[in-house]
Amino acid sequence: MQLRVGEGLAGRVALERERLLIDDPAAVERAFAGADRLSREGFRSYVAVPLVSKGVLQGVLEVFHHQPLDVDDDWLDFLTALSLQAAMAIDDARLFTDLQRSNTELRLAYDTTIEGWARALDLRDQETEGHSRRVTDLTVDLATSMGVNGARLVHVRRGALLHDIGKMGVPDAILRKPGKLTPEERRVMQRHTVYALDLLMPIGFLRPALDIPYCHHEKWDGSGYPRGLRGEEIPQAARIFAVVDVYDALTSDRPYRRAWAPGRALEHIRSEAGKHFEPQVVEAFLDLVEGGDQASRHPYRAYD
Repeated sequence: MQLRVGEGLAGRVALERERLLIDDPAAVERAFAGADRLSREGFRSYVAVPLVSKGVLQGVLEVFHHQPLDVDDDWLDFLTALSLQAAMAIDDARLFTDLQRSNTELRLAYDTTIEGWARALDLRDQETEGHSRRVTDLTVDLATSMGVNGARLVHVRRGALLHDIGKMGVPDAILRKPGKLTPEERRVMQRHTVYALDLLMPIGFLRPALDIPYCHHEKWDGSGYPRGLRGEEIPQAARIFAVVDVYDALTSDRPYRRAWAPGRALEHIRSEAGKHFEPQVVEAFLDLVEGGDQASRHPYRAYD
């Protein structure tokens, strides 16, 4: 029940922060004459105690009784102790709720910032506009289908959004070059994974998401970069993302080639199992993209 401070008996107790005891039945009846429900109950005694924790009013504890109360010092001491415990519990609950709300707002702010970075990267590298959002959505679905959940899935999503964050360190002349890169230009481009490590490692909440930006160009057979990791040396998140990243690149237009048909791209993915990609991830990806309900709701569905 909510009352304004100073309104009714409970409001008076809240205002004055003093305990109130009424043990005269007639006085109780007069006090609640305007409250039909309470009047019908026939209460004969009433006690109200302010609930105060750390100097802040948390509420009022009211005790209604159908018989006159036999109040002594022990009873009042017990009521005072109960009210203190109740006030502390309410205060702790509110603090916990406020903390949860603050954490949620902070996480939303983090994720909104990350999404803004991803959009900025897509705008800079115009040929891949929309790529970050597409690969993030599909990577999250693929990871979920492979049993990734909870905090690990949050880090997968963040890593997918920021997979090319290191390209901020790549010169425009190389990043936007419409033709084939020279060997030296390719070496500069490949540095973007290391730039991602340098950029994100100092950011505590993004450190667990580094697997994808740093390792998504590693290959199952050890022929990838930057470290030439092989097999399960490659973090699972990067092994999952690698398949999605290549598929989206193949099925998107580039200045130097037209987009591949989905079926052709899937055949390429299938042929690279055990070489570029982990076979188990390829199998899960094909099931996701080619199968039933998932295929019908994904823009990646395997129809030519």
